[in-house]
Order: sequence, then C-alpha cells, then structure tokens
Amino acid sequence: MYIYICVYLVYIFYKSRTSLYMLQQNLYNENKRYLRWCERNKKRIFNSIDFLPLLLAIFLFFSDESFIMEVIYLSTMVIYVIGIYDEYHKNQSNQNKIRFNITNRIKRLYLTEFIIIGLLFALLLITNFSGIILIILTLIIAFLYYFIYVVNILNKPVERLVYNYYFNKAKKKLADMSRLKVIGITGSYGKTSSKNILSHVLSAKYITRPTPRNLNTPYGLMITINNYLDKFDEVLIAEMGAYVKGEIKELCDFVKPKYAILTIIGDAHLETFKTKENICETKFELIESLEEDSVCVLNLDDKYQVDYVKNKLKNKVKIIWIGKENPDSDFNAINIKSNQNGMNFDIKYNNETYHVETKLLGIHNVYNILASIALGAELKVPIPDMVRKVKSLMPVEHRLEIKKINNITMIDDAYNSNPVGARNALDVLEMMDGIKVVVTPGMVELGVNEESLNYEFGREIANVADYVILIGEKRCENIKKGILDKGFKENKIIVLNQVVDAFHELYKIKGKYDEKEVYALFENDLPDIYNEGGSKDEN
Repeated sequence: MYIYICVYLVYIFYKSRTSLYMLQQNLYNENKRYLRWCERNKKRIFNSIDFLPLLLAIFLFFSDESFIMEVIYLSTMVIYVIGIYDEYHKNQSNQNKIRFNITNRIKRLYLTEFIIIGLLFALLLITNFSGIILIILTLIIAFLYYFIYVVNILNKPVERLVYNYYFNKAKKKLADMSRLKVIGITGSYGKTSSKNILSHVLSAKYITRPTPRNLNTPYGLMITINNYLDKFDEVLIAEMGAYVKGEIKELCDFVKPKYAILTIIGDAHLETFKTKENICETKFELIESLEEDSVCVLNLDDKYQVDYVKNKLKNKVKIIWIGKENPDSDFNAINIKSNQNGMNFDIKYNNETYHVETKLLGIHNVYNILASIALGAELKVPIPDMVRKVKSLMPVEHRLEIKKINNITMIDDAYNSNPVGARNALDVLEMMDGIKVVVTPGMVELGVNEESLNYEFGREIANVADYVILIGEKRCENIKKGILDKGFKENKIIVLNQVVDAFHELYKIKGKYDEKEVYALFENDLPDIYNEGGSKDEN
C-alpha cells in the first residue's frame, strides 16, 4: 500500500505540472478562460491509460478477494509508473514558449491539492470505505484538469487575502510618493511598445519606471510598485490591459493616473468583449477616470476615438490629438519614409517642424512616437531632446524586431498579433528586397469575426509573400482559403503544427535561392495553449 501511495503521489505531481501550467497560462480561469480551454482540448486533457485504474478500482469495489486486491494494486502501480515515465519525458522534451513560473500562488495550489489527496489516503488507511476512496483517487487522476479547477476555487479566499495584503502595501507606497507622475497607457494594440518608447523619451528629463514586460493587470501593477518602484522615480508608466468592461477602471482606481495615452482601438479580445462598442467603452475608462485637470493623448486617425469623444465623453479632460498626414492634429507626422533599417519622418507642431529618425519599423510606431513626444512636450521635456532619444530607440523584443539567423533575415513580430498589427507587419515585409516568407498561426480571440478576419489576412498575405508557412492545420483553414482564393500557388504553402519546424523549411527555401536574401516574417506566435500537436508538412 505504501509503495502504491508513493507512486501515486509522484505521478500526480508530474501530471499536475502540466495542468497548473495551463491554468497559469489561462490567467487562473479569469473570465472562464481555463474552462473554455479544457472544453476545446478534451483530447489533450484526457489520457485513456488513466481510466484503466478507475475501472480496476470499480471492479475492486465489488470484490472482497485479497488476491484480486493485490493484483489490482500492482496493475495500477504499473500503469502509474508508465504514466510517470511519459509525463517526465514530455516535460523534458516540451519547448514551451512561455516558461512555467513556479510562483507562490502555484505553490499554494500544489499544497491544497496534496492536502486533499493526503486526507484521502489517510481515510483509505484508517476506514472501512477504502473502495470508495480508491475510486475517488483514480477519478482525480483521470479528471485531473477539472480537479485543478476545483482546487483553484478552493484557494480563492486565500488568494483574496494575499491580494489585499499586497494591494494595500502598494497603495501605501504610492500615497507616500505624492510627487510621482502617473501615466496610464491602454488600447487594443501597441500598449507595450508605446510604454517603452514613452519611458525612453521621457528619460531625457525624468527618472521613469515603466511596468516590466507586459505586466498590465492589477497583480502586475502591484508587483511593479512593491518590487520595482524606487523612491527616486519621478514617473510611473502603467500599462493597462483588459479582457472585459470594468477592468481598466479598476486599474485606474488603484494607481490614479493624471496623464494617459490611448493607442488604437481594434478587435483584440473580441471573444471576451463581445462587441466593438464594449472594447471602445472599456479603453475609454482610462480617460473617463482622469481628474479634469489631467491630460490625455488621443489618435485623430482612429474613428472610434473621434466618435467617442464627439458623442460619449463626459470628462472635460485636456486632449492632445496626434495624427498622420492629418492637419487637424496637434502633433502631425508627415513625409514618412521607411526601409529595412528604420524610418524617418517630420513632426509638425505649433508651426515648427522636427525631423525624426528611428530604427523602429511600422506605421503604428509612428503613432507611438508621436504620442510620446506629445505627452513629453506637455511634461516640459524639450522636443529636440526627445527627438535625439528616439534615434537611439531599439525595437521591443518580438515586435517587428530584425534578426539575422544563419542566412535568414527574420522579422520577429511574434507577440500578440491583431488585424491592424498584421497589416503593418506585411507592409514592412513588402518593402524588403528578396524572397518573402510569412510564418503565422493566424489570429485568435477575435470572437465571431475570427474566421472572416483570418480569411482577409490570408488574402493580404497572398499579395506580399512568395511562400507561406502556416502553423496549425485546423486553425489556419481560413487563412489558407484566403491565400488560395487570391490565386496563390498551393505548392508554396507549407502547413506545420509546431513553429520550431519552420526553420527547417526556411533553410530549404533559402537553398533554392542561394543568391537572394530570404526575409521571414514571424507574425504571431501563439502560446502553448493553442498547440495542435506534432508536425505535418503539406508541401
């Protein structure tokens, strides 16, 4: 019996690692993300071998023969040893794009899980209900992903206490820094790029503290304030993300920004927002939350922002408008030129013209630079100083970042693709002089428009690319149809199920064009929750 208990515990430890990783990737079931993932991946979460011990436990429940009991326990141990071997090697061979982070929250989930299992084993040893308890234990293994969901629910009161402790600690720290300027940045796309550009530009005058990476949730802001914000910092730049209405307001109530930038409003996370109107209202929670003596930067080229200000905005906050080739904007970008080394353009402001050079690519970055300079000017940073800062800006990782990998030039736009960003990335690829390849799994979380938007994405790819590598046969059906409907040759479409296999195909393409440069645009790289399995080549 004790050997059985040890084998069981080792197996559930390894197996729980995968389910907890998926729970973490799905934001601990925020907005039922984890449950929806389980529903979409039933073949992945259920392993037929795990149901054999359950059947044996049920058979044992109706038998009192000690010999049969020993055989069943031994058989179950053998099955679980095979499971341990399988889980161990899967964990060793998996090349997860996002690392499983063993946070204190994950440790607390593990603790709760093992307390429950420990109590069940204690009951198994000291009561006469061993048959029922054994069935429960084997059910936990067979339905482990759903058991982890239950454990997550049980831990909610503890997590709320932990949240309140760190929330109050962060609030007190902010209250003690009364001179700190707080800037909120939100939008459907470009939040992280805009945040990093703004931080770099404002550093011409201020000591800035942007939220690290894409920590744009209440937890992320608490981590930033408690762990990173320094008493000498003069500006806190808070990236603010949301999946449903009310989440931006929650962040604003927390950090109380006085300045704001709204990037672009689009279709990102339409699956959870349901409508474009909900997206727009959620993003404008940042603007509506500002005090009336505050300042925000909005995009005059974004009709959703213009319409909201015209018809719905209740706040009398000061608005600085930016635009591209738009004479009605306060800060206007004109004469935009770009090549593979970057962009240059002019900014018109107050009858003055400033020439800007940057290593960044993509029209969206013109808007991001405009917004940063506009807000910087409001904060009394000399514009020539900011222009010099822009020249030294380096691309944000995985956002139109140019990399040389052996003989391939990679345009890495792997982070969080969306319809607007995808079009911008294709524009960048189109200006390259060489063989053009698009590597993509398509776009997700676009709600009812997902199929049509991916179809249109496919048609746009066909106008630019010489070859296409699609990641995920089932997921990319609509992209492939869009590509083919534009008359693209099917033998130049390659379908794989793992992005890591794309490099092998790129080297094969390079071999056909030895004297030409091969440019590979990696447009979006979905998290591991969207993986479809092994490789498949349909060349």
